[in-house]
Amino acid sequence: MNEALLRSLTPSVLGILVRRGADFAAAEDAVQDALVEAVRVWPAEPPRDPKGWLVTVAWRRFLDAARADTARRRREDLVDEEPAPGPAPAADDTLQLYFLCAHPSLTPSSAVALTLRAVGGLTTRQIARAYLVPEATMAQRISRAKRTVSGVGVSPAHGGSPCSSGAESLGEKPRAWGRFDQPGDVATVLRVLYLVFNEGYSGDVDLAAEAIRLTRQLAAAIDHPEVAGLLALMLLHHARRATRTGPDGSLVPLAEQDRGRWDTASIAEGVAILQAALARDRLGQFQAEAAIAALHADARTAGETDWVQIVEWYDELVRLTDSPVVRLNRAVALGEADGPRAGLAALAELDDSLPRHTAVAAYLYEREGDLATAARLYADAARAAPNLAERDYLTRQAARLNARLRE
Repeated sequence: MNEALLRSLTPSVLGILVRRGADFAAAEDAVQDALVEAVRVWPAEPPRDPKGWLVTVAWRRFLDAARADTARRRREDLVDEEPAPGPAPAADDTLQLYFLCAHPSLTPSSAVALTLRAVGGLTTRQIARAYLVPEATMAQRISRAKRTVSGVGVSPAHGGSPCSSGAESLGEKPRAWGRFDQPGDVATVLRVLYLVFNEGYSGDVDLAAEAIRLTRQLAAAIDHPEVAGLLALMLLHHARRATRTGPDGSLVPLAEQDRGRWDTASIAEGVAILQAALARDRLGQFQAEAAIAALHADARTAGETDWVQIVEWYDELVRLTDSPVVRLNRAVALGEADGPRAGLAALAELDDSLPRHTAVAAYLYEREGDLATAARLYADAARAAPNLAERDYLTRQAARLNARLRE
């Protein structure tokens, strides 16, 4: 059984059922039933048109459920005539699912879970293991999300190909895909995919790889430089994945990573995608972040990093987002480009309750030569660290400086 094929077909089949008039929750249940049937039947009788087979079986399952539910008599007009079996429509309905799963009334965690389930084709058990929560908890989260979006209507598209003009801007509705009552916009979809990517790897699902796969799928369906920017950013970050931790799981900072182990093919692909996006002169947050990642990837050693350009890109990010976290990262870059005093001056303008503020201050004070202050701040940052790996790293930094002070 080709599991990858089933997962790739799932969102398109689900989209077709939703477009035909099935509400999201009922359509998703019907598609899952069809997938179970495919696992049972296909090994002995593989279909010539896998997508058409799944659409036919899923639609029949939906009709059976609709007819059996006396509380849904209002849907009788949907079940009077069953579409004749045949090849599945050539149009891909996947894109509407991305926007439906990014519905603004969903919490970020629910949007991520629903995206992984509906678009990614993962099982509830896989998603629960990836997020280290009980399967029942994840099932409830997904069920609530499906109920939320089930009442959202989708009217058929009226001509044209999906986002063929490339004129859509972040926040606009993809006109060729019809109108949602309250759809998530492109920016929301991208934020959901980036949340998936940043979960990395846990359980038996590689969420970073899954996010890249879904973003590739989105990039093929919608022509927008920020979609390309996010894909480039993911590829450039993913290229360094193998070097981010040591054999014992300890955190390895960027400057100390073995650059010879970075994935050069992913870097080359990410840079090419980014260059094409930037050439369109419609800069967005993900393109700017990808440009910073590309500059890090381009340096053969940490000492060859072009920090001046990185500061310039952080200036663009501040203009685009006005994010305190971006300003914090800019302070680090400024400390590298213009010296630690410049970095500390920029840091002094920020709220010291920001996550990682204390750790950044410790690093800059160490570069300035104030080892006692740096050691104290490293210890303070370790106590507030959000995870064990970061806490251990910061504790080691404090111990290293305290040992030097005792010499």
